[in-house]
Amino acid sequence: MTPFGQKLRAMRAERGITLKDMALAIGVSPAYLSALEHGHRGAPAWYLVQRIITFFNVIWDEAEEIERVAQISHPRIVVDTAGLGPEATEFANKFARQIGSLSEGDVRALLSLLNERLALAAKRPRS
Repeated sequence: MTPFGQKLRAMRAERGITLKDMALAIGVSPAYLSALEHGHRGAPAWYLVQRIITFFNVIWDEAEEIERVAQISHPRIVVDTAGLGPEATEFANKFARQIGSLSEGDVRALLSLLNERLALAAKRPRS
């Protein structure tokens, strides 16, 4: 499941909306919506994200959260390490091969570490 699929499913459950009813309302098939929720389809197009935001009638913060999780919900990623150091290429390759063997706790810990490092990097002055 992708972050977008998880968010979508939670929003439907909170509001008691069936997959079939939502699919009909936003103009997609129930099979497509199910595949999107389960991470078997790529990240949704911008216009579909906007239809979903409209369907749920959400305001700024929640709409931005839906857009954010849609952007980070590509189930198949290509990592381009061209021009980076050998450690970056090694890291990307090892991670791609081993992610399936990591526990959810390991993935959460690595994601937390990455988010911390990205936050620190964003605070550093650029040269």
